[in-house]
Formats: sequence, structure tokens, C-alpha cells
Amino acid sequence: MSRTPSAAPLRGRRSSSARGRRLLGIAAIATTAALAISGCAPIAALVQQATAREPELPPRPDGTVEGFGAQQPDWVPCGDGLECAVVHAPLDWEQTSGETISLSLVKQQALGGDAIGTLFVNPGGPGASGIDYLSGGVGGAVQPEVQEAYDVVAWDPRGVGASTPVTCLDDAAMDDYLFGVDPAEQGLEMGSDAWMDAALAHERDFGEACLEQSGDLLAHVSTAETVRDLDMLRAIAGDPQLNYLGYSYGTYIGARYADAYPDRVGRLVLDGAMDPSATLADVVREQTRGFETALRAYTTDCLTRDDCPLDGPVDVAMAQISALLDRVEAEPLTGSDGRAFTVSTMLTAIITPLYSQSNWGYLDELFSTVAAGDADTGLMLADFYYDRQNGAYLSNSTEAFTAINCLDYPAGSSDRDQMRADAAELDEIAPTIGRFQGYGDLACAAWPEQPTSERGPVAGAGAAPILVVGTTGDPATPYRWAESLADQLESGVLVTYQGEGHTAYGENDCIDDTIDAYLLTGATPAADPQCS
Repeated sequence: MSRTPSAAPLRGRRSSSARGRRLLGIAAIATTAALAISGCAPIAALVQQATAREPELPPRPDGTVEGFGAQQPDWVPCGDGLECAVVHAPLDWEQTSGETISLSLVKQQALGGDAIGTLFVNPGGPGASGIDYLSGGVGGAVQPEVQEAYDVVAWDPRGVGASTPVTCLDDAAMDDYLFGVDPAEQGLEMGSDAWMDAALAHERDFGEACLEQSGDLLAHVSTAETVRDLDMLRAIAGDPQLNYLGYSYGTYIGARYADAYPDRVGRLVLDGAMDPSATLADVVREQTRGFETALRAYTTDCLTRDDCPLDGPVDVAMAQISALLDRVEAEPLTGSDGRAFTVSTMLTAIITPLYSQSNWGYLDELFSTVAAGDADTGLMLADFYYDRQNGAYLSNSTEAFTAINCLDYPAGSSDRDQMRADAAELDEIAPTIGRFQGYGDLACAAWPEQPTSERGPVAGAGAAPILVVGTTGDPATPYRWAESLADQLESGVLVTYQGEGHTAYGENDCIDDTIDAYLLTGATPAADPQCS
């Protein structure tokens, strides 16, 4: 069967191209620049660009928390003024004397010479590679003045990319998981017991493959464990306090860090904020609402242009999009490479450009080509979302995304009638895409590892001021989440961007000036600047 068109959060990651990509219900992809299908460079490839020597692991720590924080990384040049290194981390932070994993890092030393500290950067996800992000251009992460002042460091979190990765399927099997169509599923009514049984079997097979390939790691890739890794990296850098810039899901890492280590908070910027207290049902509902609103904003804009593939008033045009989805659901298209273009894939193709207004033009092409029976533009957009190029998956972002979320979110409802009621609510609040966003609880219901985290508010009691940045038109991390997080944090300072798209830093001079001043001096605005 094709991957169920039910929601899990959407991935949220920020692209490093120019100025500036699913979370468990829908995912959050932070494409704040024109879409570009670009390769992801693993750390070994980066190192080979500049030196024949790969970084070596330091001696294995003595098994204490302090020992892990005292590691001396072997930094080696790895192209474009960057340095790369790899360090140990405990597989299980409750058993620091046991098995270890490795974490890969990339650094640009302060361009001004004397660094005022280290600025750790995370592009989101979960499952996005910090190595790929920073190597794609440090300017896509932080502004020039900040690069002058800080050593800028990114890392691949546990389970991701060049760090010890979660692995599940080869390329062909991943294609079948994401794009394949099971003839046995055809004709099943979405939400029926038979449909849910098929969906659960599909997800169970995927989870079992992940467990077989990843082993004990699969139980140890939660955000809580990444927070402990981040504190270890802070200690390795020699900084008494953490300076951090997190985008999208990266804001959740930062918020949980502030709650766990408030006395170690230096200057934290959380852009495209998540609400740590939001349940899976909350995430699915708000992201579904957000992407429906963003799609409506695109449609409103499209109808002002002569080349718009839609026509009529906005409601009529939205109905045309809905009719295209119905048509593809009933009769999936086939791409020139033979892959099926199902309604699940079309939904991914629609959502991907909605992360940034600069990418809305791709929707013109998508709707025109699908109406003509051509699936290739839609498959190209889905490939961008899944980090797929020329039939190969350039990262393990899909595997890591699922593995992390299934530990981070408490098990959802197993009551099928409740799932149907929740699905009906999504259909009501998002008439165009909502009917395809239900049944998110199925995503992790058959996962082989049990959740290890609880969702709940954070306080960061006693922490230094923390900037929480929200964009009013953000479809992936709705603005109300930024408001909620700023309220939860005792020292939260809300900074609003009145605009469209996912994340704001690097998109607006007012936002840039506010964040730069904070990172460089610690100054926070006396009141929300309401940037526009």
C-alpha cells in the first residue's frame, strides 16, 4: 500500500539554500528559499573535499558524565572554511559506562578571530542533518555579524545522518513504503476497520525493519536524550552556558534544554516555535489548520495572476484543488519513472511549497500538470520532501523522523471510533486537505519501541531571557505555539513576524536586527517589535 495519507506531525526543518523542510501529524519543512534539489554531503565526503584524513574519535571516555564532557575533538578541515569532528556519547544516558554511539559535528570558527563563545545551531526535523545544513552555507543559518563573533557549530543528532544513524530500508524498499500501491488495499474505505488493519500492517513492517537494522539504538533517539547530548557538546566546547539557535523542531530541543538546565542557558533563540505541551492530536489539528490556511492564501494570490491554473472566487478555486485530490485518490497517476502518484504523495507535493511563499509558484505547475494527467512535478516535490534524488535517498530523515517522534509522543488513542471522530473534526476545520490528515495515531501504534517521553509545559525557571520567534502565517508551527511557549517560559520574550512562511530569521530586517542584537549583546526588546 502507499504510505497512509493520515497525518503524523509534519517535518520541520530549515533549508540552508539562500536565506534560509514533516513533525509527527504533518511535518515541518523550513524551505525559506527557492526549492532546490541538492545533495546531502555526509561528513566523510566533506572531509575528502579538503583533506585525506577523516576525524578520529577521541579516546573512549571513562564512563562518567564529566568524562564525556571532557572529550577533546579531533577537528580536521572539511571544505569551505569548515572543520569536522566526531565524539562519543552514551547509547543510554542512564548507563554511561555501557555502549557508546558517535555524534558528528561541523564548525566554522568565528570569522572575527576571537570568539565570544560557541553558537550551536539545529535546523529542525526531527531527522534533519545539522552537518548538511551548515555545509550548505553558514549564511543560511546565521547573519554575518554573528558569524564574526561566534564559533558556529551544528551536529547530527543521535539517530541522524553522519552520527550513529537509524537505518530501516534500502532505496527500493523505501520507494515501496512511500510510493508503492498495494492492490489488496484498493477499494478499502478510509477509516474502515479493514483499512486501518492494512495501515497498521504497513507501519508494523516498517517498524520491524527499523528494529532489525538499528537494534538497541531505536529505543534511544528521543529528544530528551538529544538534550543531554547537547549539554555534553556545550561542555566539550568549554562554554559554561549554552548559546543556541533552533529552528522548528529545533525549538523543542532548546525549550527542553532550558527546562532541564536553566542555570546553563546563555542566549537561546527559538524560531518557528513548537508548543512542548501540544499532544499528537493537537499537532495534527493545528498543522492541518495551518496548511489549509496557507493553501487558501496561495489561492487568493494565484487568482490575482493571469497565469493562475485556478479560476473563480477563492472558494471555487479551493474546490478545484479538492476535486484534483479526489481524482488522484480514485485513480492514481503514474510518473515517467513508473512510480505511482497517489493522493498521499499529492498531499506531500502540495504541502512542500507551502513552507515558503517564495515557493508558491511550484503549486501553479503542480496543479496544471496533475490536471493534465502528468505526475512528474508532484513526484519532484515529494522527492524534495523525502531527500530523494535519482532514485536514491540522500539521508535517513524519514527513518529518523519516525523513530524520534514515536519515542517523543505518548501513545495515542487506540479507540477506532475516537480516531474516526477526530478525522471528522479535521475534515470540518480543513475542507480541502483535512480528510486526508486523520488517523495520525496509526503512525506509531505498531512501532516496536514504547514512547519514553511525556508532553507537557516547560518553565525554564531561573533561566536568562530566551527569544521565542513566531510568524503569523506559519503553517507548520502555528503562531499560537510561539505565544504559548513564550508564556510557558519564565524568561520567554516573544518576537512576532507579521508574514507568511516557516521561520523568520534571515527573512526580515527587523527580525534579523532583533536576533542579532540579542546574540551579540544579550539585549532583548522592551516590547514585541511586531516586525513586518
